[in-house]
Amino acid sequence: MTAHTSTYVVRFARDEADLRAAQRLRYRVFVEELGGTGPLVDHDARLEADALDPFFDHLLLIDPTRPTGDHVVGAYRLLRGERAAEAGGFYSGSEYDLSPLIAGGRKLLELGRSCLDPAHRGGLAMYHLWSALAAYVTEQEIDILFGVASFRGADIMAHAQALTLLHQRHLAPADLRVRARDEVYMAMDLVPGAQLEPRKAMLETPALIKAYLKLGGFVGEGAFVDAEFNTTDVCLILDTARMNAAQKAIYTREQRG
Repeated sequence: MTAHTSTYVVRFARDEADLRAAQRLRYRVFVEELGGTGPLVDHDARLEADALDPFFDHLLLIDPTRPTGDHVVGAYRLLRGERAAEAGGFYSGSEYDLSPLIAGGRKLLELGRSCLDPAHRGGLAMYHLWSALAAYVTEQEIDILFGVASFRGADIMAHAQALTLLHQRHLAPADLRVRARDEVYMAMDLVPGAQLEPRKAMLETPALIKAYLKLGGFVGEGAFVDAEFNTTDVCLILDTARMNAAQKAIYTREQRG
């Protein structure tokens, strides 16, 4: 799959050079910008990688005006259920008990490592990635999309307003409600009712999480503090069958346009 726009090319990684370019972008965002680390981070080569990368499909947003090796300005990695079995499980399975999703027997797609070069944020770049993602979901007949999304910083109380709002208003229904594993579980319902400020909470919620909520997405129960990545994570779940017509139109509008 390759899609051309007036500014970008959107396609999947074709070779090791494409993957390395995506990992280089991830290093700039997750390591240099957000302060993350990990056992397979290569500081000398400036690559953010992990052991599951070979099992993912890597969706790339490419700026054709940039030199090879620095041409990837947006990335998303996608793991289908059948590939997860080969990989030994989903990435987010180390943080969340995914039993409700797996037990449902529906086609699953895990999303992760979503990032954009700072110079390409705030415009149409993310919509181009989402348009390609929508086409992929249709082609692969995916039922449920899920994955962890992050608040910047590992101090959970710094995100208390937003986490409380997510828990109280956007908690997944029982059949989709994954739960942070007991050994890492952090409660999200942190602010007493009278002290919750919904507007403040929503302003403090990362744009990617708000985008999924707008599409009808939910969050799992409990947060996970990822000290290595310097983030506080929640698990997002989007059931394509529960999306209404207006939500589907948002999700696919760039694909149609």
